[in-house]
Amino acid sequence: MNTKITAKDFFLHIALIAILYTGTVALLNILFRVINVAFPQVNQYSYYDSTSISLPVATLIVVFPLFLFLTNFVRKGYAEDPSRKDYPVRKWLIYITIFLAGGVLAGDLVTLIYYFLDGQEMTTAFLLKILSVLVVAGCVFGYYMDDLRDRLTGSRRNIWRVVAVILVVGSIVAGFSVLGTPQNQRMLRYDVQKVSDLQSIQWQIVNYWQQKGVLPASLEDLQDPISGFVVPVDPQTRDSYEYKKTGNLAFNLCAEFNKISQDVSGSATRVVYPEPMGKSGESWQHEAGRQCFTRTIDPELYPVRLK
Repeated sequence: MNTKITAKDFFLHIALIAILYTGTVALLNILFRVINVAFPQVNQYSYYDSTSISLPVATLIVVFPLFLFLTNFVRKGYAEDPSRKDYPVRKWLIYITIFLAGGVLAGDLVTLIYYFLDGQEMTTAFLLKILSVLVVAGCVFGYYMDDLRDRLTGSRRNIWRVVAVILVVGSIVAGFSVLGTPQNQRMLRYDVQKVSDLQSIQWQIVNYWQQKGVLPASLEDLQDPISGFVVPVDPQTRDSYEYKKTGNLAFNLCAEFNKISQDVSGSATRVVYPEPMGKSGESWQHEAGRQCFTRTIDPELYPVRLK
């Protein structure tokens, strides 16, 4: 039997473990983001970028089938030449993986026991995250312990495949159920950009007031070729945002939104925006449809800087 490892076998084993680690991180990323949205913490802002699961889902869609394919390919190599199981690189990678998975499991349980003994509040989100890490790390630990002890018979390997499919597909389905479809995510991205644009316009209006002592008559007055500021337009419709001067210090900014950002009880749903810099209480939460934000400049907070 040939026990000398080839370059192909070396990189196959490296690739297999790298794909496993990448998929595991992506899976936990999805689960954590779903938990954060389903059970938001009180007074915690939830931005679109922190709740989008596009990247981890895309990662899983690619790496999970690839992991199954490479695993099957390597197993066929073991069947042809059982001495390949004795490759040092294989055993090193398995031991490292078991070590890391065991360390994560131990740390997970230590965290849970510490929170319990210390009398700290264990929220539903916290317990679900602990459970997610426990299940995912436990499956990795159990699978490679079976592999190390050469207990991966045909039926046992199929059981692990079913468990892996349930975890991966279940997490993706849960993610889309809680966070919405790709179309919904696209609508949310538009809404986030619209709020960002309105915040930028508001800041320019305040700056205009401080420089001139009056509010601009229209958004075109904010155009500044020297500073390079160009008034943004709605990224979805390409129409101009609505601006209306309602007093010497007051104005409205309006836009059309796709989704509600906050439910009637005030709890976070999909996207929660922070208060803008300056005067507190100026919320950017909005309903679906046309929404206007009423603003009044505080001259003490933003004094005129006329020269």
